[in-house]
Amino acid sequence: MSSTSTGTIAAIATPPGDGGVGIIRISGEKAQSIGREIFRPAKDSFSGFKPYTMHYGTVVDSEDIEIDDVLAVFMPGPNSYTGEDTIEINCHGGRAILGAVLGEVLARGARLANAGEFTLRAFLNGRMDLTQAEAVAEMIHAPSKGAAQLAKVKLSGVLGERISGLRARLEDLRAQLCVAVDFPEDELECLPLDKMRDEVGDAVQNISEILSGVERTKAWREGALAVLSGKVNAGKSSLLNALLGRERAIVTDIPGTTRDFIEETLNLEGLQVRVVDTAGLRETSDAVEKAGLDMGRDLAAQADLVLLIIDGSKPFVLEDLDPQFAAIGADCLAVVNKCDLEQAVPAPAEIMRGAGYEVVEISAKKGQGIERLAELIREHILKGAGEPDPDELVPNSRQAATLKKANSELKDLMEDIEMQIPYDLLGVRLETACSALSEITGEITPQEVLNSIFENFCVGK
Repeated sequence: MSSTSTGTIAAIATPPGDGGVGIIRISGEKAQSIGREIFRPAKDSFSGFKPYTMHYGTVVDSEDIEIDDVLAVFMPGPNSYTGEDTIEINCHGGRAILGAVLGEVLARGARLANAGEFTLRAFLNGRMDLTQAEAVAEMIHAPSKGAAQLAKVKLSGVLGERISGLRARLEDLRAQLCVAVDFPEDELECLPLDKMRDEVGDAVQNISEILSGVERTKAWREGALAVLSGKVNAGKSSLLNALLGRERAIVTDIPGTTRDFIEETLNLEGLQVRVVDTAGLRETSDAVEKAGLDMGRDLAAQADLVLLIIDGSKPFVLEDLDPQFAAIGADCLAVVNKCDLEQAVPAPAEIMRGAGYEVVEISAKKGQGIERLAELIREHILKGAGEPDPDELVPNSRQAATLKKANSELKDLMEDIEMQIPYDLLGVRLETACSALSEITGEITPQEVLNSIFENFCVGK
């Protein structure tokens, strides 16, 4: 994607598929003239598009045949989303209708927008900084209400303003260092090293505060992963179906029915959790099943929570647990299934409690204990983090990585100050930190970074 975006662009701005309403968005210098060509107002008194006003009428094709009844609104630049003249046409949401209207727009001089190009133009035209542009995508893809609230804070521009304020303070320090380097013999009052150290230390503290919520809110912002692990026929597939409330996984008495993995998403009171049913553990010579077992182990190593499913009606010893699954870094919860049947002696639930595991007893077949299990899954994943603060400022992964880079330079700078390193070398570290902060807001951002950000947008945004 080029850093410059020219011409008049158009795209369907609503999700693909059939719906009650669909929107065609047009942006650029030809937007209004294209709108006039294809729009036929319902009122004879219509004399042109009144800004920010819905006009009722029809869209017609090149032969003046009506395509659809629509509502059209004109938003003149620079006070539009993109900063350019923009028209949005609200049609009925059928794919054929939207395709026909978009086709008429493109036939009159617009081109199909690239992914994220409307927001890219908003960024390039100064309507938003890069943190706000990224917040748009985060709002669209938010897996939970909490994630949407966290993105909305950044959409308001608060993160960009705070980063810009930090950078301005550091740039002021750079200016004072430049004076000390360029005029060492002049009787100018240079910034004392102890005061510089305090200023840099305050910046480090500010960045640390911004970063403090990244890990704590990760599950809300990105969703979480829970993996079902256990021996064949322990009831993993039955449990997945019970959690979903429908039959998604095949349930049989034949060992090895699940050879790959099945993934579904649960909404646990606003928390999105990807639940993966992996292949049952057993010795096998089947190459496909072995590959499925390896894949399950890889997923478990990445999981936020591993559910160790155990058949409570069969004899069990701790050695039955896969060593890797029992000792991985992810949180583990022992789920003893088939509590509706006579339990083995000694009871598997007591064996697992004695080994230090938290245990929940369920019957996936009868639905017993499923609600409690869902509560425990949510509690384990959040680990006391609680609900996200809707006013909290939390950077995304790109922003967090760049902030850490800046903070690392500033911490090294504090050490250099203590060692009384020459001013010109101190200035190098300050410059690196300032450049990192500018990448966050988009003031100085490599082209490949812009490409990776905007290519992840949908076409109509």
